[in-house]
Amino acid sequence: MDTLNDATARLCAHVAGLQWRDVDLGARNAAKLFLEDSIGVALVGWRHPFVKSLVGCARGWGRGREARLIGGNGERWPAPTAALINAFLIHCQEFDCVHEPAVVHPMAVIAACLLAHADMRGCGGEDLLTALVAGVDVAATLGVASRSQLKFFRPAQCGALGAAAALAKLNGLDAAGIRAALGVCLGQLSGTMQAHREGVAALPMQIAYNARNAIVACDLTMAGLEAPLHAIEGEFGYLHLFEQSFDLDAACASLGRRFRITEVSHKPFPSGRATHGGIAALQQLLAERGDGVESVTLIAPPLVRQLVDRRALPGMRANTAKLCFPWCAAAVLLHGSVDIDDFSDGALADARRYALAECVSISADSNLDPNALGPVSLRLRYRDGSERMAWVTDTPGSPSNPLTAEAHREKFRRNWHSRWNAANEPIAFEAQIAELESAKDAGALLDSLNR
Repeated sequence: MDTLNDATARLCAHVAGLQWRDVDLGARNAAKLFLEDSIGVALVGWRHPFVKSLVGCARGWGRGREARLIGGNGERWPAPTAALINAFLIHCQEFDCVHEPAVVHPMAVIAACLLAHADMRGCGGEDLLTALVAGVDVAATLGVASRSQLKFFRPAQCGALGAAAALAKLNGLDAAGIRAALGVCLGQLSGTMQAHREGVAALPMQIAYNARNAIVACDLTMAGLEAPLHAIEGEFGYLHLFEQSFDLDAACASLGRRFRITEVSHKPFPSGRATHGGIAALQQLLAERGDGVESVTLIAPPLVRQLVDRRALPGMRANTAKLCFPWCAAAVLLHGSVDIDDFSDGALADARRYALAECVSISADSNLDPNALGPVSLRLRYRDGSERMAWVTDTPGSPSNPLTAEAHREKFRRNWHSRWNAANEPIAFEAQIAELESAKDAGALLDSLNR
C-alpha cells in the first residue's frame, strides 16, 4: 500500500469491517440518542423562514418516489433532494449536536443521508446504526486531525466524507469501494466560512449541498465511476486543500478502540456552540445575583471570537443572531436562557435586547489550540462597581457534563410539539428509536415522521 494513503486505508478498512457486535454499549446508546436528537431538531427546523421556499424550489428540480422528509406530509422525493432538505432542517436552527474537538456537526449530513437511504432502499436498524457509528468516526476523525483554524466550513466537508463512507458501507461496498466513494465525494465538497462570517442561511445550505452530494457520490461509485484513490491525504486531497496543517495518523490511533459518537455534545441552546460556554457562565452568575448588571465580558479561546464575536445590530437576521454571543447573552439577561423564540421576528425587533447586547464583549485568552471552544471565563461588572467571575470548563451537553435523560427528553418533545400539536405524543416514536437495532426496516421511522 502506498504510504501516502496508509491512514486513509485504515479509515476505509475500519468502516468496512465494523459490525454492530463490535460497538460498545456506550456508543450504541449514543448513536440512538443523537439520531433522535437530530430528528427532533429537524422538526423544529420547519420554523425556519427559508424552508417553505426551499421546498418549493426543490419541487422544480424533479419529482421522485424514493424518500420522505423528516416531519413532512408523506410526499416522496428523489433521495438526493430529500437528503438535501432534511440536512437543512437538521442544521438550520443551530440546534444539532456537535463534536467539539473536531469542530464538526457530524449528524446533520450523515443522518440525513442514512434516513434517505433507509426510506429509498430499506435496511435493518442494526445496519443503519452501524453505518452511522462508522460515518461519525470518519467525519470526526478528519476534524480532529486538523491542527489549524477553520477556513472552510468543516462540518459540511467532513460530514459529506463521513456520509459517503457510511452510505458505501450500507450499500455493501468493501474497503476499496468505500475508498472510491470518498474519491468521488472529494470533487463535490463545498462550503466556506464566508456564510458563517456574514450570518446568512447559505450556511445550513452548505450542509444540505453536501448531503445531496454524498448520496450522488455513492450512487456514482456503484455505477462504476473511476475515482481518485488519494482523496484524503493526496497532494490535492481533502486535508491538503481544506486544512493548513494536520496529523491524520494521530487522529486514527483510536480507531476501533474508541467510537467518536461517544465524544459528541448535545446542544442545550439553539445557537452556535461557541456561545454555550458563555451562556452557562452567565446563567451561573445571574443565579447568584441578577440585578444591577452594567457589563458582561466573556474571556474565551480565539476560535470563539472568530465564530461568535459580532455586534448585534437592528435588522439582524436570525441566522446572524444565533452566531452572536452578545445577542444570546441579552436573552439570558432578559429571561435566564436562550430558546428558539429568541430569534423570532418579534425578538429581533425588540430594542431592549439590542441595548443589553451593547453591554456585552468578548476578549481572547491565550489558548493556543486553534480548535478550542473552551474553557471560558466570564466577568460581570455591576453598577455599584463590584465584579464577579465564573469559569466553565465542561460546557453543558458535553460528554464530561452531559444532558440528563430528562433534559434530552424535554428538548426532543418540545421540538416534536413545535411541528405537531400537544395531543400528538412522541411516545411510540421514542420506543422505535430505543429498539431500532431490532427493526427489520429502519425506513419505518419515516412513517412516524410524516402526517
